Amino acid sequence: MTPAPLKIAIASFAHVHAAGYAAELLRRPGVEVLASDPDGASAPDDAPRGIELAAGLGVDYVDTYDELFAWGPDAIVVTTENARHRSVVERAAAAGVHVLCEKPLATTLDDAEAMVAACEAAGVLLMVAYPVRFAPQFDALRARLDAGVLGEPFAIVGTNNGKIPDSRAWFTDPELAGGGSLVDHVVHCADLIDALTDGLPARTVYAVSNRLLHAERGVAAETGGLATITYENGLIATIDCSWSQPSGAPNWGGVSLEVSGTLGSMRIDPFAERVAGYRQDGALWMGYATDTDALMLDRFLGAVRDVLGGEGSAVPQPDGRVGIRTLQIVDAARRSAREGRPVAVTPVAEAAR
Repeated sequence: MTPAPLKIAIASFAHVHAAGYAAELLRRPGVEVLASDPDGASAPDDAPRGIELAAGLGVDYVDTYDELFAWGPDAIVVTTENARHRSVVERAAAAGVHVLCEKPLATTLDDAEAMVAACEAAGVLLMVAYPVRFAPQFDALRARLDAGVLGEPFAIVGTNNGKIPDSRAWFTDPELAGGGSLVDHVVHCADLIDALTDGLPARTVYAVSNRLLHAERGVAAETGGLATITYENGLIATIDCSWSQPSGAPNWGGVSLEVSGTLGSMRIDPFAERVAGYRQDGALWMGYATDTDALMLDRFLGAVRDVLGGEGSAVPQPDGRVGIRTLQIVDAARRSAREGRPVAVTPVAEAAR
């Protein structure tokens, strides 16, 4: 017997990853996709949104979230502006719809805790979109660390430097995004460290930031920064986060992570696999790295199918609690950069640990 198609809703085209997720979902057999982007018409930029973008992608579209939820989706991909995650996730939980939410989970810890609580109370999956942890290079690093090849890790250096996401102006709006590059780029490395350390709590963060990059655009949010994190066991990590990739660069940027242990060190650069060169009109970049978005969607859709089939209930990683822990680091980094001193990471409710 052929199983019923999996119905996946896409809430908003605000995030730059929304179009890629939609295209990937459309390629999959046994998946139906419906999108809605009610805030697209009021977006502060000219990039395609709403029905225009849906038509270009070949995605079925409805005008309101009421219509989207009336369709009866099995799961929803939340790609709204960061500040609007909570309202959609709580609505999905109330409707019994499983959730894949873009990072960061929210702009405030209160919102993140409420989202996790709502999904746990409703018994729906809540996964956070951290695709880099699905890179084969990260799997290799984690395997060697788990096997003791590197010894006990004592320092980690992460970088996440990319282009300013100016095709979506809300990314540089501190209210809608929660901040700038500290928010957009610290979380990816924080998630990788969280996975390597099995959720080791962070204790203090010392961060600095500036708006030297893209000053001519009058960007209100920070465009570059550096965060130093001290964890419960003394592990120290630094994360270099910026929108420093030139707008004319042939790719968006990259992520790297280097782990130093008592027996050795190992560095990964998951997006470095490419053929590069030059043409008369500029640089050439042909990447052939594994599509981590596809691997992440594999994990999420597989978990949803298992739950619907009565074969599983475990929340796929990274889950909402990972989202809270990584947001704790971002929240501390924002406060530290504002106050000019190291700050303690704000604890969360025991239910969300």
